[in-house]
Order: sequence, then structure tokens, then C-alpha cells
Amino acid sequence: MDISTLIIIAVLVVVVFYVISVYNRLVSLRNRYQNGFAQIEVQLKRRYDLIPNLVEIAKAYLAHERETLEAVIAARNGAVEGLKQASQNPGDAQSMNLLANAEGMLKNAMGRLNVTVEAYPDLKASQNMQQLSEELSSTENKVAFARQAYNDAVTAYNAYRQSFPPVVLAGAFGHGTDAALLEFADSAAIQDAPKVSF
Repeated sequence: MDISTLIIIAVLVVVVFYVISVYNRLVSLRNRYQNGFAQIEVQLKRRYDLIPNLVEIAKAYLAHERETLEAVIAARNGAVEGLKQASQNPGDAQSMNLLANAEGMLKNAMGRLNVTVEAYPDLKASQNMQQLSEELSSTENKVAFARQAYNDAVTAYNAYRQSFPPVVLAGAFGHGTDAALLEFADSAAIQDAPKVSF
């Protein structure tokens, strides 16, 4: 073999290894953001599981506030459905939008419930209600941290996927579109723990 053939073979080997490294990096970054979404899913499911308990405790005190309690349960069920759909395709813009909208409706319903509960001192003083509100507050913080980690992973994936030369190869490797951030309607306010006072 002459020197020019060896140079061509060496260049091809370098190119093949580079293409393999781009593919592996894309897969690794996608797995990170999907794992980040799985962490959000765990915390949201925990919160969704706490809400029916909160409503059950409140029912005894708020018998004539049935509409408020039903709105909370309906919003919770909508959020659960939004989470199911988002879980099937983390990073999909439509799925993330659906989840964000469902979360917004749940937040509004919970806000109405909190305002209603304020009018009932016995309910606010209930030890069970205090424990549940503390768990909800803690879970909200965990959701915020998990959401931040997910969005950081999505940003890293999108930045790498859009950079050159990976952008040339990304589509061929099944990474043709950016992953979507999970942004709630009240993105600035969600950084604070919810004000739940019972």
C-alpha cells in the first residue's frame, strides 16, 4: 500500500469514530432529559396522590363547598391524564404543552380550595390537614427542582444537537427535532413554594 491509501484509510477511520461519538453523545443527552422527565413524573404522581386525601379531609368541613372540591378532583384527573400523555413522549412540544396547561388548571383549582379552607378555622387547625399541606409544599419544591433538572438536560441536548457538525448528522440518527422545555404558565412564580396555610 502506498502512503496516500494509508492516509485515506486513516481519515476514514477518524471520520467513522467521530460519527460514532456524535451518535453516542446524542443518545446519552436524550437519555438524560428522559430521565429528568421521569423524576418530574415521580413527584407529580406523588402530588396527585396527596390531593384526594386533602379533599377527603376537607369534605367533612366543606360539605356545602362541593363545587370547589369537585373542581379540584377534576383538575387533578386532567393533570394525571396530561402526565400520562407526556410520559409517553418526553420532550415532545405538544405533550409538554398539554401537561403545562393541565398543571395550570390544577394550580387554579387548588388556589380556590385554599381560599375556601381559610374560612374554616377548625379545618386549618386539623393535624391531618397540616401534615398534608406540609407534604404538598415539600412535593412542590421537589417538582420545581426536578423540572429545573429536566429543562437543563433538554437545553444541553438541544444545544449539542443544533451545533455544527452534529446538526448535519442528528436527523439521520433520529434526532431531527429539539426536545421541548417544560414551562408552566407561571414559570416565575413556580420557583417559590406554594403558600398553603391551614
